Amino acid sequence: MKAHRAAATYGDRVHIDLSDGSSSRTPFSEETVKCFLGGRGFNVGYLYAHLPAGVDPLGAENPLVFSCGLLTGTRAPTASRLHINALSPLTGLIGSSNVGGYAGAWLRSTGIASLVVQGCSAVPVYLHICDEGVEIRDARPYWGLDAFATRDRMAADLGSEKLQILTIGTAGESGARFACIVAGRDHAAGRTGLGAVMGAKRIKAIVIRKGSCKPFEDRRPVIDASVKAFVRKIKSSPDYETFSKYGGAGYVKWADDMGIMGTRNYRQRRFEMVDRVDGRRLAADKVRSSGCYRCPVQCKADLKFKAGALKGVTATRPEFEPMINLGAKCGLADLQAVVHLDNLCTQLGLDSTSAATAIAFAMDLFERGILSEADTGGLALPWGDAVAMETLIRQMATGQALGGILARGVKRAAETIGKGAQRYAAHVKGLELTAYHPAAILGSALGYAISSRGGDYNNVYASLEYRWSEQQAEAAFGSPEAVDIRRPAGKGRLVRRAVLVNIVVDSLGLCKVPTLSLLGTFDLEQEAALASAVTGLPLGAEDLFFIGARVAAMERLFNLQHAPDMDEDNLPEMVYGDGDQALTPAILRRMCSDFYAAMGWDEKGRPLKETLAALGIDSPGMSAARAPAAAF
Repeated sequence: MKAHRAAATYGDRVHIDLSDGSSSRTPFSEETVKCFLGGRGFNVGYLYAHLPAGVDPLGAENPLVFSCGLLTGTRAPTASRLHINALSPLTGLIGSSNVGGYAGAWLRSTGIASLVVQGCSAVPVYLHICDEGVEIRDARPYWGLDAFATRDRMAADLGSEKLQILTIGTAGESGARFACIVAGRDHAAGRTGLGAVMGAKRIKAIVIRKGSCKPFEDRRPVIDASVKAFVRKIKSSPDYETFSKYGGAGYVKWADDMGIMGTRNYRQRRFEMVDRVDGRRLAADKVRSSGCYRCPVQCKADLKFKAGALKGVTATRPEFEPMINLGAKCGLADLQAVVHLDNLCTQLGLDSTSAATAIAFAMDLFERGILSEADTGGLALPWGDAVAMETLIRQMATGQALGGILARGVKRAAETIGKGAQRYAAHVKGLELTAYHPAAILGSALGYAISSRGGDYNNVYASLEYRWSEQQAEAAFGSPEAVDIRRPAGKGRLVRRAVLVNIVVDSLGLCKVPTLSLLGTFDLEQEAALASAVTGLPLGAEDLFFIGARVAAMERLFNLQHAPDMDEDNLPEMVYGDGDQALTPAILRRMCSDFYAAMGWDEKGRPLKETLAALGIDSPGMSAARAPAAAF
């Protein structure tokens, strides 16, 4: 498809139908930007308006939508993010993922802000994107390769290393329900199984050549002043040096000291061998720092081990979640093994959080006698066995043996295994839980329960519950206990703030490490000032909060439409306890009720008619609800 050189400031929307090879290209309107910004916001609005109930997540009718945030690819610092959505094959809810690096910025440099892919190809294909447009090409020579081999082979065949390649590995091809989409060797769009959707469409990769479009370049003098101010604030953060030096891997010991680790499938809250898997120890083997487009933090790193089992091997440093999930959660105390298994998940195209939680689930069942070697094909599964973990990861990627059962997700795996296995399946609405033990950190527990994509920290990212002062909490949420991670008071309003801010950050295309972990203001003042300087739109913090509330309501309505019988916002029984400061179902219900009230939803978590009317969402009935018509 040849491009027309769109004059539109906000980029173009490209629609590809793989079933017949047809395509269209239209400019983004200012009305769309004002409704949704871009990225996650646009994707949710698009799917909400266009995807009817009853669609097979792995079928031709499920669109796979890739969208740059409003600021992605501009001169804004940290504006690297590309958001991906579809109906999730893992949960049946909104599938939502986000990836950094350079792919989003390079897509925007071609004049494309959003790519909507529908249909299924009869044979494996890849999409080639450049200034001239989008072309569907034959990918049969690459089918069957892992993500790293695909990237290397394609770069060689296309005669350039200067490409951004989004690809699936063998996990996406085999239909693993938590398959991810890999960018390079150290970035992945994980969670909710969108790699499986890409594989079902027979798309092996999306190859992007850097284009000539420079969004909002005419505003550079205004932009540069705002950029400098934003960067200064990031670099003045108390945690800036730690993140720059160690990345998220540097906070494993902090999580253990806080007593919030989901150790051995959430049986424990601390790991007695945490010093062995402290990510700060990887600094001795770091050979190069790296990071995403226009980010001053550069929290990624390449490693080359000087000694040990991986002596001479190069690898990428894991982030916070895989460090804990593949380490403490599985009882693994071998730092090099954690690095190896994390890199292996990326190579095969598996979401490392879901894969690790599935392994911990299997190890828990094995110790309890629910699984035996007769069930595992002779594979023993003691805690911390790195060889057994690698075996299961490879089985998950190919759909074989016990790993093939686990690759359906712990919810489905528990139903298949039976014998009480459901009690030990750590998930919310089918999505495996992340690193924090919910019983030990109540804002995150509430976030797990109400997250639109299921049991996940990063979708809500309520870091203010341990960053803000009691005075800030009292002023913002009506209770100083809102920032006491063991107390429920004020958590509903706190999590509402986190939900809306996260939606806006994802819709602007900014990274959460600098904005939420380092700056951590959660007031959207700085983000609004940056967005206004870049785009020229008069965007204030209240405007951004309003858009965030609109998108949150649409995500909720989308889930109610596609999974009307979905479980209530709850947590697995295994995490509840007794005694002082224990998390109980009653405490969670109270926090949920407070959250619903703060959102303008009813006691069952359904957005009220007056809330929808105030947000400009036409909803004569849940199944007929649609986004603001002028946005599309």
